[in-house]
Amino acid sequence: MIEVIRRIGADGAAGHAVEFAGDAVAAMSVEARMTISNMIVEAGARGAVIAPDAKVFAYIEGRPRSPKGEMWSAMVTRMSGLRSDVDAVFDREFALDVSEVAPMVTWGTSPDQAASVTSLIPDPSTETDPNRERAARRALDYMGLGAGTPLDAIPISHAFIGSCTNSRIEDLRDAARILAGRKIAPGVRAIVVPGSTKVRDQAEAEGVAAIFSAAGFEWRQSGCSMCLAMNDDVLAPGDRCASSTNRNFEGRQGTGARTHLMSPAMVAAAAVRGHIVDVRSLSKEG
Repeated sequence: MIEVIRRIGADGAAGHAVEFAGDAVAAMSVEARMTISNMIVEAGARGAVIAPDAKVFAYIEGRPRSPKGEMWSAMVTRMSGLRSDVDAVFDREFALDVSEVAPMVTWGTSPDQAASVTSLIPDPSTETDPNRERAARRALDYMGLGAGTPLDAIPISHAFIGSCTNSRIEDLRDAARILAGRKIAPGVRAIVVPGSTKVRDQAEAEGVAAIFSAAGFEWRQSGCSMCLAMNDDVLAPGDRCASSTNRNFEGRQGTGARTHLMSPAMVAAAAVRGHIVDVRSLSKEG
């Protein structure tokens, strides 16, 4: 989603409802679809829709507030028809080949100020839009970074996994797979906040919480926490955080704090290395 927003801009979906479809979306879990639906709001969208399928029905069947018996069957029949016509006309269509997308990281103060972790921070002078160039220069100044800096050379002081965007059970499992058998780097403070009490209980039952604690993460109650500098979870001026949250504007995690958005697994990798790093390099290590 960071790559989508990078390409269409932080205002690229302004005023629109956005439908996601295609092979990649069909292959996604329901929880992953929740993340992309959440994140498109960061491109200005009014909302998002994804046609329901068997995965959706399996995900909600048997949950406390889901219909039962005949009401369930009727709902499945009705919802199965909720999809766009094949000849539907959209105001705008955008296609993305996900096989071309490397792990993404934001370098600025907007979700569209981003690049692949293997690349360099772009030069603002390459922007053709004067407003975007001005915004990029301001962002680099705030972030204390310069054009041409390798993203994977940026050190961090904090790592945060949480928020309504990336704190479901599969998000925690993804990060735990990277952390298993590893410790966070010296000098890094790392916090993980499950998305709900139910997710927290499930993570504890599965042993996921124990992996986080053994690695050096603080295992917290569910809530907003450092996503928007709630309670005592506030970064100091100049602190730099690898964060699985959805927003990185100036002061979001604390006055003068610097936020780099990335996936939960990428946050875990950065916490281990002490700097932004390509999570794929740790995955290869086993």
